[in-house]
Amino acid sequence: MDPEASRTARESLDLAFQMSNILDTGLDRHTLSVLIALCDLGVNPEALAALVKELRNEKPSLSSATTRSSLS
Repeated sequence: MDPEASRTARESLDLAFQMSNILDTGLDRHTLSVLIALCDLGVNPEALAALVKELRNEKPSLSSATTRSSLS
């Protein structure tokens, strides 16, 4: 990647991350970068958003299952 393209990509990610923080999405820079890359590859953004929401809803149940299994 040439330096200009690299700079543009970094600035775009910075801007997307700032918007993500303003909207309080809770996404870190790396996760946001992966999601953007998937969109660039043609993955449906609405499907990705639904997946992120679903995974967040499952996270507490996964944490409690891990805690229960480690207590056994």
